[in-house]
Amino acid sequence: MHYTQVIEKCLAALQEKFANDELRSSLTHWLQSPDILPPCFTSEHRSCVLAAIFPDLLDKKADGNSLEVRTEPPLQLLLSLDWENLPYPPPKIWDFTFIDLFAGIGGFRQAFQEAKGKCVFSSEWDSAAQKTYEANYGETPYGDIRKIRKSDIPAHDVLCAGFPCQPFSLAGVSKKKSLGRKHGFEDETQGTLFFEIKETLAVKRPAAFMLENVKNLLSHDKGKTFEVIRHTLEDVLGYVINWKVVDGSNWVPQRRERIFIVGYNPDIIDIRKEEIVIPSKPFPEENYVAKELRDIILPSVEGYTLGVGTWATLERHKAYHEAKGNGFGYGLHKVPIKPGEITRTISARYHKDGAEILIEQPGQRPRRLTVEEAMQLQGYQPGKFIFPVSKTQAYKQIGNSVVWPAVRSCAFEIAKILQSRRKL
Repeated sequence: MHYTQVIEKCLAALQEKFANDELRSSLTHWLQSPDILPPCFTSEHRSCVLAAIFPDLLDKKADGNSLEVRTEPPLQLLLSLDWENLPYPPPKIWDFTFIDLFAGIGGFRQAFQEAKGKCVFSSEWDSAAQKTYEANYGETPYGDIRKIRKSDIPAHDVLCAGFPCQPFSLAGVSKKKSLGRKHGFEDETQGTLFFEIKETLAVKRPAAFMLENVKNLLSHDKGKTFEVIRHTLEDVLGYVINWKVVDGSNWVPQRRERIFIVGYNPDIIDIRKEEIVIPSKPFPEENYVAKELRDIILPSVEGYTLGVGTWATLERHKAYHEAKGNGFGYGLHKVPIKPGEITRTISARYHKDGAEILIEQPGQRPRRLTVEEAMQLQGYQPGKFIFPVSKTQAYKQIGNSVVWPAVRSCAFEIAKILQSRRKL
């Protein structure tokens, strides 16, 4: 059975009986892992879905009116869906499970699936990113993670999250201290999205986690923000953790410095802080071949040249800052592009004017990157990875994503530790 046909058929049946904003998310999760009841998906939902797929397996109840479907375990074996035309189908065999929080377009999912992991839960609030995620992985992420009971999240080995960085309200904590009032951990993180990670780790206690954030997380609020995160993960939750700023330019031709935080549950994994490896470049055994920028940039494209007003504004902006001795302004790559050349960090605002990465066009104004060029700066493969959204949304999603090959190198290391350091 083709999965898209099954999804639409089952969704129609569910919508007749249930009012639930997460019907598509819970259905697509269950179809990928039919042995698990995901959040917002009960045995009644399951019976409704199975009745839609296998009407010949319906049994009449004693009253002769309502119907129930036999759901004994052998029935699950009949759910052999055809996922093969998906760019990144769920694995048939896996070594560990993981969840994908603040999932974006699935950079973590690609990375951990390639490390032989199976995703059992995903969450992403942005509806456009949800569409891109489903187009590539066949699963719609749940929406607002704050509305999901952490106890309902399936058990998993690894928690993955490229979480948004929100300032923590430390001033209130300091005031409570000065007044001699007690304050708890939740006073420091309540209301932030990091709190959702903390709660999930506290309730589910996975063997490991990997978090990603901007480099400036280390220095934000003179280091106080990161200290709250470290204290939470290490002292409050009891995980053994390590962190490192990793530059994505060792995998792709883009300068992108991000902090990777990796932690292990000492009740499950036997490891010390200094033994936690966070790769700064691909492992030799990966046989990873980094693309050159000059091989990514197309020689000639139509429709991406900057408008007269946009280019004039960028030139004025750069001239203004140069007069003040600053280095601010657009980044222009002249052609032919030299070997080893890398770009600035692509951002979620790239669609506005492309200022951070422009390509010279001799005899005319510079141009933006195409979506196909931009996606390769994060490691995504054009012709395989699908963007079923507008160019504006695609640029935003690319800018918000991760250099997924860098995450993959870390995922390989985590997978190795799960296998070799697990306590008996």
